[in-house]
Amino acid sequence: MRAKGHKNMEPLGKKGKRHEVSEEPPVHHHGKDYVDPPPAPLLDMGELKLWSFYRALIAEFIATLLFLYVTVATVIGHKKLNGADQCDGVGILGIAWAFGGMIFILVYCTAGISGGHINPAVTFGLFLARKVSLIRAVLYMVAQCLGAICGVGLVKAFMKSYYNGLGGGANSVAPGYNKGTAVGAEIIGTFVLVYTVFSATDPKRSARDSHVPVLAPLPIGFAVFMVHLATIPITGTGINPARSFGAAVIYNNGKVWDDHWIFWVGPFVGALAAAAYHQYILRAAAIKALGSFRSNPTN
Repeated sequence: MRAKGHKNMEPLGKKGKRHEVSEEPPVHHHGKDYVDPPPAPLLDMGELKLWSFYRALIAEFIATLLFLYVTVATVIGHKKLNGADQCDGVGILGIAWAFGGMIFILVYCTAGISGGHINPAVTFGLFLARKVSLIRAVLYMVAQCLGAICGVGLVKAFMKSYYNGLGGGANSVAPGYNKGTAVGAEIIGTFVLVYTVFSATDPKRSARDSHVPVLAPLPIGFAVFMVHLATIPITGTGINPARSFGAAVIYNNGKVWDDHWIFWVGPFVGALAAAAYHQYILRAAAIKALGSFRSNPTN
């Protein structure tokens, strides 16, 4: 055994001189190969002075408008065709594809500008994880709700003869299900969506799995698609309070308003659960904060 840094002596050369070869100690790199962004401040008044902040609000407004226009128009179109011929129309599968596909497209387009939330529940979850400030979260939600109202308003303007008679694409509890079941469905559905958002945008996961190229909007869009397949028969699938609010405002039906609280409480509780699960269980934020023990770096 040689001590670290010991110099090996080569055999004598032709001129009787030895050549010294130093053994360098091995270099170990212990630094993280990813960087977690610092927590967003609770109140960041400086954002109100930035054009990039207002540009993000515009992006969220337009994205939610387009999302509601395409998806609600798909729902109304399906009901129109299916009413004439039960074998016609895109069916539940087509409606789920419309919602999931539009989320994929719009998150891809707006992620670099606003983060591509397009959903108050997603914004709420990211706020709880300190990814956005309170001011940004509140104004994002306002922009999303206004965009949703305008998007559904366009559907009613273009499909006026069918809109009111075919339910307006509004969310309510389907016959045969109670409100408790509906709340549970919305909580679980939103949990799946927000958990996917956290996982797809996690810097640690991106660094660890850099050899697996995954476009973040793709799993998010698929999460929306899968949740719609499961919950369309129960609630019409909310998981997005802006989507439910925009449709309720334009359709303006008593039954829809009676059930409307479900589509805020369920998604917000689901977002809370997903944020807590990802941050405090998977990322062990509480343990790291207490410093009780180091998490396994290979996790």
